[in-house]
Amino acid sequence: MDAVRAVAEPRRREILRLVWDSELSAGEIAERFDVTFGAVSQHLKVLRDSGLVTLRQDGKKRFYRADREAMGPLADYLQSMWATKLDTLAVLAEAAERSEKSEGTAQ
Repeated sequence: MDAVRAVAEPRRREILRLVWDSELSAGEIAERFDVTFGAVSQHLKVLRDSGLVTLRQDGKKRFYRADREAMGPLADYLQSMWATKLDTLAVLAEAAERSEKSEGTAQ
């Protein structure tokens, strides 16, 4: 899933937070990072190509906003992944607890 790879990078997650509630220009986004404008531009391209942000061009300026609808499938995917991992963790914890109890009664 392209969206998962896109949000795997911490700066891209931060960009998504910045444009979640408001539209920002590429320059406004870049000002908030300690990397080059080109690096931020590449991150924006990855987010745009994965469908997580929308682009609106006004003259020479490019404005970005999170596409909340596109986040739905990503959220569903992450939720199912977490649910599976939590189920596995619960099974392992219960097995460890049973093992500790049986070792305690054997002594």
